[in-house]
Amino acid sequence: MGSTGVRIAIDAMGGDHAPAEIVAGALRAREELGVKILLVGDPQQIEAVMPPKTTMADLEIVPAEEVIAMDEEPLNAVRRKRKSSINIAMDLVKNKQADAVFSAGHSGAAMASALLRLGRLPGIERPAIGTVFPTIKAGKPVMILDVGANVDCRPKFLEQFAVMGSIYSQYVLGTENPKIGLLNIGEEDTKGNEVVLRAHQLLRENTQINFTGNAEGRDVLSGEFDVIVCDGFVGNILLKFAEAVGGVILQILREELPQGIHGQIGTAILKPNLKRVKQRMDHAEHGGALLLGVSGICFIGHGSSQAPSIFSAIAKAKEAVDNQVLERLQSQYQILQEESS
Repeated sequence: MGSTGVRIAIDAMGGDHAPAEIVAGALRAREELGVKILLVGDPQQIEAVMPPKTTMADLEIVPAEEVIAMDEEPLNAVRRKRKSSINIAMDLVKNKQADAVFSAGHSGAAMASALLRLGRLPGIERPAIGTVFPTIKAGKPVMILDVGANVDCRPKFLEQFAVMGSIYSQYVLGTENPKIGLLNIGEEDTKGNEVVLRAHQLLRENTQINFTGNAEGRDVLSGEFDVIVCDGFVGNILLKFAEAVGGVILQILREELPQGIHGQIGTAILKPNLKRVKQRMDHAEHGGALLLGVSGICFIGHGSSQAPSIFSAIAKAKEAVDNQVLERLQSQYQILQEESS
């Protein structure tokens, strides 16, 4: 077992580049982070993509007979394919054989499996997928939730997202007294639909969080907010748009900077800076998204995730375990329920 004792169950069969990229990222995490890796999937396929002479120290292959494809209806597939890689990975967490789980496979199946096998935290009505974005302020990320778990939300759900996001921002991202914003079409308190207006009122009245008001689309990456809450329909569109914009900017830099001898010289001089730009803008550098609200640490990655993204997600999962995010969420909600009773 690694020096930290943290055990991460990996759905080795989930994702567009499974199992090769999943295994590569997991092996790097084992070496650099000192975690124990449990690769769940077809042992023959997993072993085939391992580098020669890979040692099995802090590494275990857990057999799984089935895989849930991206085009399958998630809940039915999770129930039908009980021996799928995502289900067995979740069972490892449920049975305390792993401290966290990661999957780059079917995100709906990952969430359904987490709900069925791990269950919700007491007091949480709906879990939310939270992801971290860079902002224009270096070293000051913003967490957005929900980015896809709940297409329709009640005001109470948004309030619960805010509390969960605040806890994560404080104890994992190291933000003191996180500023919470509600994504809206205007900064005025009177803007928005009925759900947002009611959510605004609940957030204002909640003494457990530092709610600072509405956040417009232009505020998301401003660094003025530490956590921004929205429903999963809006959040998922925001997530994919922001990632696309980041990719476009990086591609433009690659195409335009090398033009001519002056461009080549400039590129050589700016290379360290460009590397930092990529680290701040490229979603692959920020790993997966955390499913907050279930009774276990569960990270969900892009289907297109490659080794760097896998490594980053495992690093985030380790941070969540080390910082006792699950325990803090449970205790905070116990306090909340006691205060409201």
